Parts: sequence; C-alpha cells; structure tokens
Amino acid sequence: MIKRYSAFIILLSIFPFSLFSQQKFTLSGTVSEASSNETMIGVTIAVPELNTGVTTNEYGFYSITLPEGEYELQVSYLGFQEQIQTIQLTDNSKLNFLMIEEAEQLDEVIVTDTSDKLDIRKPQMSVNTMSVATIKKIPVILGEADVIKSILLLPGVTNAGEGASGFNVRGGAVDQNLILLDEATIFNSSHLFGFFSVFNPDAIKDIKLYKGGIPARYGGRLSSVLDIFQKEGNSKELKINGGIGLVASRLLIEGPLKKDKAAFLIGGRSSYAHLFLPLFNVDNTAYFYDLNTKINYKLNENNNIFLSGYFGRDVFSISDSFVNTYGNAVGNFRWNHLFSNKLFSNLSLIYSDYYYGLKLDFVGFNWNSGIQNFNVKYDLKHYVNDHLQINYGLNNIYYRFNPGKIEPSNSTSGIVENQLIQKYANEFAAYLGFEHEITPNLSLGYGLRYSYFNRLGQDELNVYENDNPVIFNSELQIYQEADPIGTLNPRRNESLAKFNNFEPRISLSYTLNSDSSVKASYTRLAQYLHLLSNTSSPTPLDVWTPSGSFIEPQLLDQYALGYFKNLKEGDYSLETEVFYKDIQNRIDYVDGANLIANDAIEQVILNGEARAYGLEFLFRKNVGKLQGWLAYTLSKSEQRTPGRNPNETGINSGEWYNTPYDKTHDFSIYGNYELNSKWSFNTNFVFQTGQPTNYPIGQYEFQGLTVPYYGLRNKERLPGYHRLDLAATLTPKKNKDRKLQGEWVFSLYNVYNRRNAASISFRRNQDTNVNEAVRTSIFGIVPAVTYNFKF
Repeated sequence: MIKRYSAFIILLSIFPFSLFSQQKFTLSGTVSEASSNETMIGVTIAVPELNTGVTTNEYGFYSITLPEGEYELQVSYLGFQEQIQTIQLTDNSKLNFLMIEEAEQLDEVIVTDTSDKLDIRKPQMSVNTMSVATIKKIPVILGEADVIKSILLLPGVTNAGEGASGFNVRGGAVDQNLILLDEATIFNSSHLFGFFSVFNPDAIKDIKLYKGGIPARYGGRLSSVLDIFQKEGNSKELKINGGIGLVASRLLIEGPLKKDKAAFLIGGRSSYAHLFLPLFNVDNTAYFYDLNTKINYKLNENNNIFLSGYFGRDVFSISDSFVNTYGNAVGNFRWNHLFSNKLFSNLSLIYSDYYYGLKLDFVGFNWNSGIQNFNVKYDLKHYVNDHLQINYGLNNIYYRFNPGKIEPSNSTSGIVENQLIQKYANEFAAYLGFEHEITPNLSLGYGLRYSYFNRLGQDELNVYENDNPVIFNSELQIYQEADPIGTLNPRRNESLAKFNNFEPRISLSYTLNSDSSVKASYTRLAQYLHLLSNTSSPTPLDVWTPSGSFIEPQLLDQYALGYFKNLKEGDYSLETEVFYKDIQNRIDYVDGANLIANDAIEQVILNGEARAYGLEFLFRKNVGKLQGWLAYTLSKSEQRTPGRNPNETGINSGEWYNTPYDKTHDFSIYGNYELNSKWSFNTNFVFQTGQPTNYPIGQYEFQGLTVPYYGLRNKERLPGYHRLDLAATLTPKKNKDRKLQGEWVFSLYNVYNRRNAASISFRRNQDTNVNEAVRTSIFGIVPAVTYNFKF
C-alpha cells in the first residue's frame, strides 16, 4: 500500500512538470493595409493546429502565446487576400502583417473554417459590425451614404420615422445610446434634423454597435454603444477621394507627413441646396458642414501618438429674423504604449462640446446653450495567454451644462440678459474585464465596472418643503409645481448629491459543434445624464441635465439568450436572440410640462420605470454575387410612473403605457448584387409598426370653443411605415487604365411613393364644419445621383 501511494505521489509530481515544462513564447505585432499602412481592426490571426487564435484590437495590435514549435498562421479579413505563413516559434517574437486588398471585387471572399469557429466561440453577443463598403452601397435619402440610416436595417434598431434624429435600440430612448467618435462623445448624431448623420463615411475606419453584453470598459448609457473609429491616414502616398451629389459633396485628403512613420487626414462635407433657393424667391436656408481631421505619428516600435478632431455645424434660418445654429466639436489626443509583447495601453485626453444657438431678430434676443465635457481615459489590455485576456482601466469626465443664456441682439432690444443656472458634475469609473476560454467548448466574458457620480455646486439651488418639488392636487387630480421656500448658494467644490454603482457584466458562449453555439449575457449599467425631451424624436433644443438631488440615475438590468449558427461553411449565418430589459428611475413628465428655458426642471418631472423585451432574428448571405441579410424584431417597450403614495394617481393612472419608440414589428431586407465589373445593384425594404401617438377621444364646448380631450398616453398608433429603395452603381471600364477612379451611383428612395405619416393632426373642415384627420408626410419618391471619385 505504501509503495502504491509513493508511486502515485511521484506521478503527481511528474505530471505538472511534464504539463508545464514545455516552454511558451509570445508572438505579437500589428496588422496594416499594404497600400496605406492603415492599421486594421478585427483581423483574425488563427493557428489551426491548436484550434486557437486572436483578433487585432482597435489599433491593429495582436498578441498570442503559444508553446514552442512550428506553426502555420492564417491571417484573414473580409475583402483582403488571406495570408498563410509558417513560423518557427523559439523565442518571444514580433511579426507584422501587411494585408493586400482583393484585386477583383467579384471574387467570392471565403472566410476560413477556423475564423468561423472563432466567431462562434466568442462570448460577445448582441453586437453588429458593418463595413464602410456596405454602408456606401445602401440606398438612402438624397443619395448620401449614411451610418445611422444604415444601422436602422439591423435587428433591434429603429427610429421615429423620416426626418427624425437619432435611433432607438431594443426599445430604449435616444439619450440611452453612447455614441463615440474616436472615443469622444457625440451628443447629437444628426445633420438637418435627421436627414443626414454627422459621420462622413469616407473618414470612417470601423463601426461597431453593442446592443447588449456590453463590455465593462463602456458605461454611462443604458441601451447601446455605437463605437466609431476614424481612419488614421495614408503614410505611404497622397490619396484623394470624395463625392459630388445633388444636395451635398465631400472631399477627403490623406497622405504622409513622414513616409511610413507619420500621416495626416483631413476631410470635409457640405450641403449646398440652399444656394438655389433664391432662384425660387425663397429666403429660407438649411445647410450643414463638417470637418474631420487626424494626425498620427509612430515614435518607435512601442509608442504611437494620435491627434484627431471633428467639427460640425447646422444652420437653419427663415430670412434673417430666425437663425438656428447647432453642432458638435470634439478633439482627442491619444498615446499608444506597448509595455511588453503582452501588455498594451492607451491614454486619451478628450474634449467634447455640443452647442445650440438661436437668434430671433424679430424679438430681439440671442439664445446660447450646450454641454461640454473633459475626459481623461486610460485603458490597458493584458494578453495573459492564448486562453485569457484582461482589460482594465480608469476614466474621469468633468461636465459643464449650460441650459441657456438669453442676450439682447441689438441696442434697441427690450430683452434683459439672463443666464439660466449652469450645472456641473464629475463622473469617475474604473473597470476590470476578462475574456476567458474555460474549455474548448466554453468561453466567458466577465467583468465589473465601478462608477461614481458627483453633482457639484451651482450658483443657486431651490429648496422645497419636505424636499418635494412636485405636489399632487388631490381635488383636481393633477400634479403641480411646488413653490420654493428658499434658495441655497453652494460653492462649486461642494457636493449636492453623490451616487455610486457597481455594474457587473457576464456573457458566455457554449459551442455545440464547429458551426453553432448558444450564448447568454447579463449586463448592469448606470446612466447619470438625462435628455429633457417630451417629443418622440430629439431636437437640437433638447437639454441634457445631470442626476442630482431630485433626479436619480437610471439603472438597467438586461438579460439576453441567443443561438448562432454558420451554414454551408460560413456561406450563410443565422443569429437569433431574446432579450429583457428592466430600467429603474426613468424620468417622466407631468401633463403640461414645460421643458424650454425651465430653470427648475425638477418641478415637472417624476421618477418612473421602464421595461422592454423581444426577439431578434438575423439571417445573412455572406458570399457570392448576391449578398445581404434579412432582419426581423418582435418587441415591446413600455414605461410607467405610479403614484408616490396611495393618494396619488401617478402618470397615466399609474398604468404601463407604450413608449414613443415602441415598434411591435420591425422587418428589413438588404441585398447587393454584383452583376459584373461594371454594374452592381442594391436594394432594401423596410416595414415598421406605426409609432405610438395620442388621438383625441372626445371633445367639449367651452365659451364657444371646441376643446378636444385625450385618453391614456400613447394608446393609438400612426399607420404602419414601409418603403422600398433601389440603387445602381456604374463603374466605367476605363477606370482600370487611369489614375482617377470614378463611379456613378443612381438611387431611388421610396420607389412606390408611399406617403408615410410623420404625424396626424385633427382639425375642423372650414367648408363642412366636420372634424377631420390630416396626415403629414415628408417624402414621397426621391431620385438622386452621386459621382464618387478617388485618385
């Protein structure tokens, strides 16, 4: 017996030694485009012998640790030639790859089996990526390629209709989307009240939309993260590309400052349809312009710096008496540092500003408002081994909110200058996240984010009896504004309110076989900023306000479960997900709330709750002359605000009611057909359940006036929304023999001229004295042509 135990102990001591005695080394480097040195995000570096691999991060860096030996590496990315390279790994090594674009666009791009397995195995779910090439092909209004309009074709993403700003994700509000451009926050993503987005597709490198299972490095919003990175610039040669359309044009220039080490990028867009309005004796104008810039410099193998910026403005005017100006300005300085071949870091210093201005000459005043923030952000990614990656970091954001300042516009104006009370806050966060392959079949992504929000002092703060700014009139059964009983004047360094939250995240993927997996996730998020808007679609005048003494931060718990399958070796793919979202402290507005220039907004809002749940379906065809997808979402989005005590009715009698962005059915189809090297065709079809709204359910006479009255909130709906769009792209054959490459894009928006309702109003017919409903629509059929060029 003693001999048996002795032998067993010897075997145990030998086994770990034999298991770990095989030495491991780390292979790292960057992957870039051969033609420009532009680093590439999401490139797969696979090791088929070990059934493992890794993808490049946001700056094109990868790191993988393998046992000593000889391996065949497969480097692949859609639209680029796959590279296969054999390496002998006997020491820590650096190996950079230059990817060559597919020479013939009609060739089918086949994703390798290994790459498909890696996608199936990743625990990340509820994420959609879309290439810039695809975005440029999708037919949109007035022929201008548009990021926001394109993501509306994905499951779980909708908006409030034509001419509406922003987007809604899984039944969430517009303000619950975190929109990042080179890590800087964009507060308004639209030009011309929603007809265009602020993102120039020529300047964009990568787009990723997180709808759930959001990694711990992101926070501050409840519904989604739209993460967009600009291109870095061509460090090999000067390149120019752009486009000329019916209503807007764009130009992008990029080139080396120092060949293979430093590059610049500068791009601009502008609309000019307003220039033709005087020909029709129209004094009104509506136009936008924006500018994208970026500089990058490679100091050495371990250090890179980037300086990027965006500036955009919209101008809308009625003669000279009404001028509305608004837009975003952001800047970011970043420093990438490689501590070792396993530890990558990024330090960012970010400035973001959203400005809204209004000039009313006929009244004699100017109005200026906005929100600014300064963000210091430090992120690290540690590639521990080929089964474990750790992400951790810190960020701190300082906010200044300007609800509005009124100034007289001329010396004869009777307006008295008035500054609404400015608000200040600071938001700190620290996070730790893991990407962990537990077994060959089970992978986990898990992490924890800690957020701390400090509402800072302001010039004046109202004090209310029993700390209650909203009172309930039991006789009239309505909520009313409470009168302040005094004011405080806290100093800027004082704290008015403090909030802190732990936000755990976990997602898992269990591989059923080489082509299918089941995934699940849980996400906890906190949002400390609120958009004050009682319209279904945000407007430039909407005001952001921070959580504080009377406004609690919004809190989300989201659960998701999905099934994912590749068909025919990845030629087709199927994604299905179910989700449930529970939101606490969603602000709601009392009936008759006035949000414009309100210095005591706490008097018209209450804290409620919201929920959303649904099923998403996405079927893709990934290869061949015909490619595209079919997306369908079945969902419900509701909110309620019950009474604060048994004597109060709450809002909408305390019952659940449809949010303005509830769309029961959302169906879309997108297709791209490459006929030959000269012609390609694109189409999309969209159907959505009509937007919730309010119709009068009766009327009464009061002093000779007919007054309508309404029932419960959002009980009715607009008619269903649907349309078909077509586009054809002509690439002349003579392009092959000259430096200037061009293409013509012909598009038809709303082919069958559907008059979709933007709103329905009710009035009495002057001739018949009968009440009637009047549908307002924005667009019928809209043809467009655009010429795109590059050289």
